[in-house]
Amino acid sequence: MQNLQNLDELLLKVKSTKVREDDEHGRFQVNKQDYKSILVRNIPFLFTCDEINKLVCKKNHSIIINDGIITKVAPSSEIDDVDFDVVYDAGKRGGIVVTPGFINTHSHIHMYLMRSSMMLDEEETLEKTIAAMGEWQKNETDETYLCSAIGDITEQQKSGITTTLTHGPNFHTAEAAAKASAHNLINAISAVSNSKKENTPEMVEEILKKKNEFYSTPAIALHYLYKTTDEILKKISRIQKEYNALLTFHMSESQKVVEESQERLGMSEFEILKKYDFLNENSIASHAIHIKDDDISEMVNAKIGIAHLPTSNTIHKSGVFPFWKFRGSGGFNKISLGTDSVVSKNRLDLLSEAYQTRITHLYSRTIKFGSLFKMMTVNGACVLNLKDRGKIVPGMRADLAFWKLKDRGFIPFDQENPMTLLGNLITHGGRMVRDLMINGKFVIKSRHHQMIDESKLLEVIQEKHMEMRDRVKKEFKEK
Repeated sequence: MQNLQNLDELLLKVKSTKVREDDEHGRFQVNKQDYKSILVRNIPFLFTCDEINKLVCKKNHSIIINDGIITKVAPSSEIDDVDFDVVYDAGKRGGIVVTPGFINTHSHIHMYLMRSSMMLDEEETLEKTIAAMGEWQKNETDETYLCSAIGDITEQQKSGITTTLTHGPNFHTAEAAAKASAHNLINAISAVSNSKKENTPEMVEEILKKKNEFYSTPAIALHYLYKTTDEILKKISRIQKEYNALLTFHMSESQKVVEESQERLGMSEFEILKKYDFLNENSIASHAIHIKDDDISEMVNAKIGIAHLPTSNTIHKSGVFPFWKFRGSGGFNKISLGTDSVVSKNRLDLLSEAYQTRITHLYSRTIKFGSLFKMMTVNGACVLNLKDRGKIVPGMRADLAFWKLKDRGFIPFDQENPMTLLGNLITHGGRMVRDLMINGKFVIKSRHHQMIDESKLLEVIQEKHMEMRDRVKKEFKEK
């Protein structure tokens, strides 16, 4: 990585120096600073899927966590609250709703500084916006990549996301950002990149060889399958199999992509999947809009993961994902949701994406709120092959989102049918977590990030954004 000293200085600038122990409203009782055992007690409403993926709402329950693993979920009356390093009382001050942390299966965290720089401005066209992205990325540095990644991840965390797959050109800055923010990151590095010519399948393989040395989890990304070559696709096919690695790619995002695939390689993207043995459960297709019915059945049978991005599809006028055909073919458990980037979705959360999914497909049938909840949790875990995420049951990693119950959007709800809370959670925009736990550690407490000073971070993001604008403007003038 270039400019290591500058990157270290940036990390020091945004690092939080005010870790909260007890919060002002008394939900936290901290008995040991280096905590391992945690009791989350008196939870009014706990939403999760159980061991057989049935959605349940547990009332007045408690959770025991040891070394980052959930060891018990039971009625609060059955659990003694002594001998825990931390006790979190979810029943105080109107109560807390607890859900699993959400799982985001498609993002581009390196693009965060592009917010406001190339959104669909009123005087611009979509084509100009897309073209401008390339000019912007040519002027990125490791420092701006790192700044973007931390900004993007922390915004996701505030909306309840605890695990993210990102697809980008710079593995090491994404790795540094994941470690700094304590985030679960599937770090898919581009094997071919317009902005970083040094990215190659060989470079990806070297990273995968050292996968146990990283905080994040390495994976492979190909932005578009058809923009590569036969040689590269053969190499990626071998690497995916040899390292049992996840491979993510954009697929059939628009009709233009479908036509270009035929022109360049003489075959559809689905045929590329078949030819190079990418039809497997370690492959993740994002968008997947313009696909033939027979191809859908084969993709479902092969257990390919789908990252559904309805907001991005709408903004870019790409088309509508054939949700009901995938579901009708038995592929629902492999349909998940992603935020994409700030160029395609200005608010980086999955709750609004879930609601957009419901609206997008409403004209055929209604996707129930329970199904949308699964797409954000257990389905996301299934797509990323994470068997220990997405549920609040014993044996799972303790990734938990804590939502204030006495809050706009939650109230009013039907007390005789608490599942109405789930509909309120999804349909009410602007919601942020009160607290967030990742791997058994509180990353957000009382809406304050414990690792990153958000006030300093926003100052740095604004500074780097303007520097990027100046560099891009200068390049355009020189041309």
